[in-house]
Amino acid sequence: METSIVIPEFVDARVAPSGALESLSQEEIEQLLSTGQGGLYPLFRACALAVLNAGSDSDDAREIFDKFRDFEVEILRHAWGVRLDIRNAPAQAFVDGRMIRGTQELLFAVLRDVVYTANEIVNSGRFDLSKPVSITNAVFHILRNARILDHKPRPNLIVCWGGHSINRVEYEYTKRVGYQLGLRGLDVCTGCGPGAMKGPMKGATIGHAKQRITTGRYIGLTEPGIIAAEPPNPIVNQLVIMPDIEKRLESFLRLAHGLVVFPGGVGTAEEIFYLMGVLLDPANADQPLPVILTGPRQSAEYFDVIRRFLVGTLGESALERLHIVIDDEAEVARILDRGVDAVRDHRRKHSDSFNFNWLLRIDADYQRPFEATHQAMRELRLDRAQPVHALAADMRRAFSGIVSGNVKEQGIRTIERHGPFELVGDPELMRLLDELLGGFVAQQRMKLPGARYEPCYRIVRR
Repeated sequence: METSIVIPEFVDARVAPSGALESLSQEEIEQLLSTGQGGLYPLFRACALAVLNAGSDSDDAREIFDKFRDFEVEILRHAWGVRLDIRNAPAQAFVDGRMIRGTQELLFAVLRDVVYTANEIVNSGRFDLSKPVSITNAVFHILRNARILDHKPRPNLIVCWGGHSINRVEYEYTKRVGYQLGLRGLDVCTGCGPGAMKGPMKGATIGHAKQRITTGRYIGLTEPGIIAAEPPNPIVNQLVIMPDIEKRLESFLRLAHGLVVFPGGVGTAEEIFYLMGVLLDPANADQPLPVILTGPRQSAEYFDVIRRFLVGTLGESALERLHIVIDDEAEVARILDRGVDAVRDHRRKHSDSFNFNWLLRIDADYQRPFEATHQAMRELRLDRAQPVHALAADMRRAFSGIVSGNVKEQGIRTIERHGPFELVGDPELMRLLDELLGGFVAQQRMKLPGARYEPCYRIVRR
């Protein structure tokens, strides 16, 4: 008689620190145990669950939190440090009852960043987070504490953006690009999730292995609102939890020596407009930063739509700061490799850090956290009667709000209660936006393949 083996969905375990945080003060432990106002437990629990849930087939944060509503994590005091007592955790984070080593490291990276940001950035009084210079200093300190800035060899970090919901052809192309980057000794930084965030890292591991590079960096930058929908992929070996999406985006640009944009959805559009808004600032006119939009031949139309949208909103000048390369992964890597040399020479000439671009000007409009409410979304100025830099900032906020309504727990519940966000602007701009977003929906770039998408937005032509 055949017997079936029942694989449990939930696991209880006790876990020791691994690589990120070996001890906590009594005050920090009390903060982490507190569920009240000012307590860190809800934030830590949510981020910890996201890390343990890596590999999930869902990008709906509400669905994930509902499924694991009984998940708990407790900090236990020991004479030699701390342990985490975990109950009802996703079974996929374990092998034969033992937590996967990489997952264990990322879990304690979450603990490190949640504690550090709360105590040293938010509550210390050292940083006035209403001022651009102070915000940049805070970003620097978070990255330094996570040891992201310890790299000593030549500048070699390529930031890769793109969608978590891409098709197989596009995913394979991102791996081929990553492979070419790895062959040239270039490291990879992404948003840490699946799809176009995982592919370049996976390819780079093979390129590094062929070149016998054992110190490859696969850096993942995320933030609490998005981590559940885009949990860290297995290749990430350095994870940083930034406090919000704006500081996450600033981190990408401060760290980058080159940047690749693969096909994606509304989150990728948000990143593109953040990038373009910063690079089109006259103060950054002399800043070298190679930027490439690339994908397989099948994605050529996607980039045509992106190009038309950029020109229609920001003008032809936006295209001067980027290259579009179709179906040529080796050329992408060659352009970036040459561009990194230009970045190195510029940093050396201006005595700027190789690992953190202090000279890049990022305006306060790109640093202030944006809360996506119905009122805030409707009040965005989506018209061309304002400077290009200001329009790019509001377009970025519009896309950020749609991301919130698509995958963030709070955003999803807001849409359920009050209906779709309304985006209001001049007719031509709204036509272009409707065309762009409609294409994302038709190509299943808003949700993971197979999931039915209900728009969280409505286009209103003024």
